Amino acid sequence: MHIDLDDFDLNRIDMGFIENPHPVLHALRRERPVFHNADGSVYLTRYDDVLKVYQSRDMLSDKTEAFGEKFGRCPLHTHHTTSLIFNDPPYHTVVRKLISGAFTPRKLAEFEPLIEGIVGRLLDRVEDLGELDLIEDFAKVLPTEIISFMLGIPEEYRARLRDYSLAILGALDPVVPQDRLDAGNTAVEEFGEILNELINHRRANPEGAHQGEVLEALIFGEHEGRRLTQEELIQNCIFLLNAGHETTTSFVGNSMGILFDNPAQHKLLLNQPELIGSAVEEFLRVESPLQIGNRLAGEDIALSTETIPKGTYIHTSIAAANRDPAVFENPDVVDITRKPNRHIAFITGIHVCLGATLARVEGKIALGGLVQRFPKIRQTGERSHVPLARFRGFATLPVSVR
Repeated sequence: MHIDLDDFDLNRIDMGFIENPHPVLHALRRERPVFHNADGSVYLTRYDDVLKVYQSRDMLSDKTEAFGEKFGRCPLHTHHTTSLIFNDPPYHTVVRKLISGAFTPRKLAEFEPLIEGIVGRLLDRVEDLGELDLIEDFAKVLPTEIISFMLGIPEEYRARLRDYSLAILGALDPVVPQDRLDAGNTAVEEFGEILNELINHRRANPEGAHQGEVLEALIFGEHEGRRLTQEELIQNCIFLLNAGHETTTSFVGNSMGILFDNPAQHKLLLNQPELIGSAVEEFLRVESPLQIGNRLAGEDIALSTETIPKGTYIHTSIAAANRDPAVFENPDVVDITRKPNRHIAFITGIHVCLGATLARVEGKIALGGLVQRFPKIRQTGERSHVPLARFRGFATLPVSVR
């Protein structure tokens, strides 16, 4: 099928692209791997180009100026310019060190039985329901419970978390209408107020932290005598919600969608549960929850077909890189035994995902549990995608487990 790339612009994509971006991404990677958008930015679709950008210290993540133009002075701007992901060294180095104290091997060891308990209770609920929306009744609840334990968020606030996360992340799409900007600002303000109270309470009562909670480590952790300020604590806790919530929800939904579309692979995983580790990696490759990343060229950078000048805004297509035939044999074919699997769903370089190990544990326990406990699980109605370009996931996925 021929794709007319003359009509393509990342800032003008529609639901057709969101529903299935891969034909366009294949054409871009083959014909225009360094695609120039009308606004002067470029969109990269080859694995080696994306990898080079992520591994170069000259490619900048700081978005203070770009977000100032996009958002103006508002809560969204405060959040996205204070949290870990959109900053560069030395600030990024300090904050990452402080946050990484909450993801030590000891902390991660605490999470595993916690996750097993949460998944077990959710699977019991799934069995009781029989017919359900896998997103609403399972995939959304799982990270809500986990992040709530991590940040000490009380039960009464938990139902709001995915809406907060979607609103804040939705504002990162290339083009965002005013109503989505308003929703994002409201989400930052409301969740920030909740976190401010929780942080103040834990600071005054550090002995009250329960197993799996990381808030105490974030509040009292030090790096070279430096602690996170109250504003940094609030915004980086929101970042942890976003990093661990919407992506986990999407990962679980995307993975089950892949299995429904590939019954032979579903059967293979059911018969060989020990393949869950490599299956998780393949699901991450085939439908990465994070589809598009960004960098600003701090210096000229030579890519596969041309040199991009300093000052260029770069969009990286993780989705296209993870299906590059130069790196992955039969890239559109799902193979849960695929090894090696050098996908970049968790990015790479200094911004590699802090929670990658935790996400893999969540995936193995949750997906392994669903497949093994409910061998007859099947899709029962139409599924729909969240209408975002930067993040890929289902809004609905109706299933039956009987």
